[in-house]
Amino acid sequence: MYNFDYLKPLTLAGAVQALKDEGAQAISGGQTLLPTLKARLGMPEKLVDLKSVPALRGVSVDGSGVTIGATTTHAEVAGSADVQATCPALAELAGNIGDAQVRHRGTIGGSLANNDPSACYPAAALGLGATIVTNTREIAADDYFQGMFTTALEEGEIITAVRFPKPARAAYVKFVQPASRFALVGVFVAQTASGVRVAVTGASEEGVFRASDIEAALSTSFAPEAAKGVSVSPEGMIGDLFGTPEYRASMVSVMAGRAVAKALA
Repeated sequence: MYNFDYLKPLTLAGAVQALKDEGAQAISGGQTLLPTLKARLGMPEKLVDLKSVPALRGVSVDGSGVTIGATTTHAEVAGSADVQATCPALAELAGNIGDAQVRHRGTIGGSLANNDPSACYPAAALGLGATIVTNTREIAADDYFQGMFTTALEEGEIITAVRFPKPARAAYVKFVQPASRFALVGVFVAQTASGVRVAVTGASEEGVFRASDIEAALSTSFAPEAAKGVSVSPEGMIGDLFGTPEYRASMVSVMAGRAVAKALA
């Protein structure tokens, strides 16, 4: 590690102001940022801790869905009766992120701001057609994710909450990398008011994406066989010691089929 200033604002306005300082970096759960700092892959001059801002935490529901504050932990999302009632698939997804330490420290806003290509929350946000709310605007999930570790967030912009619409049906299934518990391939399938949405994480070099061919097949027949029958191109898929691009491509349709079966159960 190295020397840096640590700021702990108590209001959203204070956090926004602190992040205007040159070299300032926001920190929420720190599950990605702290290892980055230890490895000196990032060296901000100031860390602005968002966890003490009450306006950024908590869960609320209305007739259309559920809103989750940015610094709400994965464990809090998983254990929320409101999330469980509105979108059980989202609660289950949160309860299977990482290990207990990660779930009790990591936050939904931090995960979406980081946009790791194998993280689970991006698949939920894109699969459900969520809205990412910041201190300055609202961003549709379809416009928010822009590539590996890349989002529509501007310098100094803070995620304040995420709004998830209530789906008719939804499920998330992931093929787990045992050591990290990240998704080698994870698929979130949802029947929403705007139609069927299928979001894939862990498979593509560009990060989370919508599987439009599978969406089309499921729009015709919302059945596991329809998803499994779609051939997914390996172009642009991740290839590493855990799986070739061809393997990941084939697993997309397989996991989509399992997610549909789970949603129908």
